Amino acid sequence: MDPELSEDELELWKQRKLLEMQRRALMRQSEKKLAETVEKKTEDPEATLRKLLQGRAEEVYEAAKRQFPEVTAKITQALSRLISKGELTGPISGEELHWFFRTLGLAVRLETHIRFVESGKIRTIAEKVRSE
Repeated sequence: MDPELSEDELELWKQRKLLEMQRRALMRQSEKKLAETVEKKTEDPEATLRKLLQGRAEEVYEAAKRQFPEVTAKITQALSRLISKGELTGPISGEELHWFFRTLGLAVRLETHIRFVESGKIRTIAEKVRSE
């Protein structure tokens, strides 16, 4: 047997083994990405959206769910898809969410309280009227 031929065969064998190891690594990597994708798709759309809500956005969202449950569910799904794709990033404030619902034609009514400080105490207008 020719010594160069055996070195060539050895080199060929090494290349085959290296290619096999690379193929296995790529397979593991693609399986991992697939598992992550499946995990993201099974995540609750509402939970995905709530991660970005900040300030009074939770209050606006809850009010919208109570007043317009079906439409809010569809909006939640759409926003969740945008978040998952990375097209919607950053925090969503209460004002922004309220404006978004208004532009869609949903007048989300929020409970408001007017309070003031009198003699060092916080009082509502109803309390003020009753005391007078």
